Amino acid sequence: MASARRIELLLTSNVENLGIVGDLVRVRMGFARNFLVPMGLAEVPTPEKIEALAGARVIALEEYEANRTEQAGIIEKLEGIVLTITRSANDKGGLYGSVTQRDIADALVENGYSVDTRAVRLHSAIRRIGEYHVTIQFGSDMRAEVEILVNPDSALEDREDMDFDDDGNLIIVDAQPEADSETPAEESNTEEPAEETATAE
Repeated sequence: MASARRIELLLTSNVENLGIVGDLVRVRMGFARNFLVPMGLAEVPTPEKIEALAGARVIALEEYEANRTEQAGIIEKLEGIVLTITRSANDKGGLYGSVTQRDIADALVENGYSVDTRAVRLHSAIRRIGEYHVTIQFGSDMRAEVEILVNPDSALEDREDMDFDDDGNLIIVDAQPEADSETPAEESNTEEPAEETATAE
């Protein structure tokens, strides 16, 4: 199939999850034609070009290894931590705004963890208070799960027995009790008078 055809290219820059400058990589034709080549990230290799990038590749490889070592240390420290983020919220627990990947990354950086926004794996923005488990991932093989507590900036009222769906919407439950279908008849304490029979003389 044409879509499965691959081409060998020489990376002229570091490309995340693909390789570093000077690497020879095999990629799909579409990826090469639509992204790598037009963005100036790769080109068709020749012996001269490979030789020209050899020095840059040595430097990039050293930086890559140092970065991986740093990331491994961050992952080890992140495992099991609890991160608290405070936001304004209504009395039903809905946030005025949301907590995004950038918010989580910024909070981690403020707490001494060097984490880029791209490393935060969040399916969708957080839109209500509560407890969430978020994965922090570097590359394809280093990850840690952190607990995110989104707290309101002031006490909430009337939050007992409130349930929310996955999108943070309040689930309305009809709390009115059903009326009894049968109502017991009132007992009468008054005895009906006995019927008198008149005797005609």
